[in-house]
Amino acid sequence: MEIGLVGLGKMGGNMRERIRRAGHTVVGYDRDPKLADVGSLKELVEALPAPRAVWIMVPAGEATDATVRELSDLLDAGDLVIDGGNSRWTEDVKHAELLKTKDISFVDAGVSGGVWGLQNGYALMVGGEDADIARVQPVFDALKPEGDSGFVHAGGVGAGHFSKMVHNGIEYGIMQSYAEGWELLESAPNVTNVREIFRSWQEGTVIRSWLLDLLVRALDDDEHLSGIRGYADDSGEGRWTVEAGIDLAVPTPAITASLYARFSSRQEDSPQMKAVAALRNQFGGHAVQKES
Repeated sequence: MEIGLVGLGKMGGNMRERIRRAGHTVVGYDRDPKLADVGSLKELVEALPAPRAVWIMVPAGEATDATVRELSDLLDAGDLVIDGGNSRWTEDVKHAELLKTKDISFVDAGVSGGVWGLQNGYALMVGGEDADIARVQPVFDALKPEGDSGFVHAGGVGAGHFSKMVHNGIEYGIMQSYAEGWELLESAPNVTNVREIFRSWQEGTVIRSWLLDLLVRALDDDEHLSGIRGYADDSGEGRWTVEAGIDLAVPTPAITASLYARFSSRQEDSPQMKAVAALRNQFGGHAVQKES
């Protein structure tokens, strides 16, 4: 089949290549002309046969909003838009309603696989109507890993990105657990080979995972991670997962704690701990460290 792809960065560029390797035609547009097949969204739409399918892989928020709005003016009734970025699921509902006024269909696709997706395939969680998903199923099949797993029609519009949001929230918690375990082992006076301990866990243990494999790779590159600053950003999905837990009255203590740990990583000196230290000094006479 033929499909348009908007956004050819680390994810989108590899996705274009994987789809093409499966024998499909991809017309790609990116603001960087070195990456693009066409010079504009208008040219992309004109290059596709009707009914068209256009996949968006741009940053969540204003970039996605602007792309959806522009496509709503360029596409025709019967065309289809897929948002494969990391949009918040509530935005999917708004985009679907906007496009519906033009009789343009909408599918949201949570995509996981990162820079390894070209080689290993991408896990896909999609939301939308059965008929709309069936139209682009050949592209989903090209992107997903080989075998029967790696793809799910999660439900109606928004269900794909909601599923990906929860996936990333779980990812936060797993990574934080590995990180805490690593620091604990590095701090133990009688443990001398932390990297090989993690390597030994890759087979036969209940905590083996691809994230564990990637941590071992990182330790092979820098055994004590001495070249990495202890700073971790968050891309939004962790916050949204915690907020969804609040909205649905579902406790998410592990995911919430892992998100807060990332916030702590951005502070060279914690203002909160200043207050805690001052209180400990006041009620117990505990010593405080002075600013140099």
